[in-house]
Amino acid sequence: MPHGRLTQCSAGGWGKIINPIKLFYSELTMPYREDEFAPDQYYHIFNRGAGRELIFFNPDNYYHCLRLMRKYAPKYKVTIIAYCLMPNHYHFLIRQETDKPLSKFINVLFNAYVQAINQQQGRTGTLFEGRFRHVRVDRDEYLVHLCRYIHNNPVKANLVKAPEDWGYSDYLEWIGQKPGMFIDEDFIKERFSKPEEYSQFVMDNLDEAQAWDKINKYVWD
Repeated sequence: MPHGRLTQCSAGGWGKIINPIKLFYSELTMPYREDEFAPDQYYHIFNRGAGRELIFFNPDNYYHCLRLMRKYAPKYKVTIIAYCLMPNHYHFLIRQETDKPLSKFINVLFNAYVQAINQQQGRTGTLFEGRFRHVRVDRDEYLVHLCRYIHNNPVKANLVKAPEDWGYSDYLEWIGQKPGMFIDEDFIKERFSKPEEYSQFVMDNLDEAQAWDKINKYVWD
């Protein structure tokens, strides 16, 4: 079947604003243990396509993934704070609400997604580079900087001029321009008194550059 008109991000598109975080690479690729996840904690979850190839081949693929997210997030008791689906990778900021490890949500979500995509595309084999990566965000004040990083990913990858132009993140929900599918309004209102404040925060490139030293250990290239 045709792959649609979306093109693969370049190697730089995956983490164009990120320097390699050698110190954290070994930690992020350690074998998984369920007790790494804990309730009421926030985690940056991310993965990319095998060989940096596409994981979303056309708009319907993005929408199918969003439908699966909406189906499984309540079942596995996770709150999706921010997300961005990119042509060859994804980012989530998730809060685990119960003792049930959020890895179960991610595994069920993307196992279902890969099965559907392999059938649609007539492909076999792995879609992702490996097991998803995760980093616990242990400083509350860094959460909003990480949300900005996630929402600005399409801009940094030169896919769009502004984050609101990318249809596969929850940025528009954050700034009140679209009904929320997953939005945690309390989380946002505790940090920004009105949507325009977050919009300005996202567009503040100088502050983003200054904040990089604070959040670089929560991301990975």
